[in-house]
Amino acid sequence: MDQQLVALFLTVAVASAVEMVEAATIVLALGASRGWRSAIVGSVVALVTLALIVVIGGPSILLVPIELLRLLVGVLLLVFGLQWLRKAILRATGFKALHDEEKIFQAELDSAKTAEKVNIFSGLDKYSFTLSFKTVLLEGFEVVFIVLTFGALKNSLVTATIAAFVSLVVVAAAAFAIRKPLTKVPENTMKFVVGTMATTFGIFWTTEGLRIEWPFADLALVLIAGLVVIISFSCILWLRTKTPGKKVNKKSERVLTPALRALKSSLEFIYDLIIGDEFVTGVSLWLLVTVATLIAVPTTAWYLVLAFFIVILPIGLLRQVSFEGRK
Repeated sequence: MDQQLVALFLTVAVASAVEMVEAATIVLALGASRGWRSAIVGSVVALVTLALIVVIGGPSILLVPIELLRLLVGVLLLVFGLQWLRKAILRATGFKALHDEEKIFQAELDSAKTAEKVNIFSGLDKYSFTLSFKTVLLEGFEVVFIVLTFGALKNSLVTATIAAFVSLVVVAAAAFAIRKPLTKVPENTMKFVVGTMATTFGIFWTTEGLRIEWPFADLALVLIAGLVVIISFSCILWLRTKTPGKKVNKKSERVLTPALRALKSSLEFIYDLIIGDEFVTGVSLWLLVTVATLIAVPTTAWYLVLAFFIVILPIGLLRQVSFEGRK
């Protein structure tokens, strides 16, 4: 059995499950407070929309030359993986609050109870239908990205799609069986695992996209994953010696029209996909890839992207935290 396909299936399944748990929490709150019909219909419409995107976008991606595809997918996965790794590390060390599905559920429940009742489309509740549709669609876009990027290589779109579908069935069945937020799911651990796997595949495919050969072929994936775990736990131990301080948020929200708000959300989604939540990390990665492509690095320079990861993970963490007493 292909080791890459097995790792791909598990990574897609776990990553999809994390995103689906977050969406399920909102849908459960809407169903419990305003009725299940509108919440379920909104979710189903969003899932059909996402399925159409996969059906249309999947074959198109496979038309891209394999060398370019490896490079683009590798970079995007590395951006994605580093983002999830940083969040998991920051949560594990107390620099970022743990994701509390119970609190999110209660907040959405309170908002849903006070929202105005307006019916659309044969008696569907507008608030419940719209919010469930938007939530499932937005979280689903993450799943679609995961499916298309992991599945684009090795002609494994079917494997990635099956993995995402299995996660959907498991999460949906669990959520509606207990009708409560899935608070027992070890979400931060799952995000750490997915971040590790996405970063590993990102390093591997980015390097191959630069036409650099890995020693030991696919076995290099295991060695890269080991290095990613070691560096990540080293960062956790380092941050646990520090005391979190207050980070000042200098952003100010301006009132925008619906059209500008939609444009802003679209641009933020694209930015988050290409650059991620840490500007220096994203930009330096694309710069590294551009320079390495232009100067045609030696095929034995497999250490190049590894060195980038070892340096950039602590730098990215340092830029996102504030230490007590630090000036």
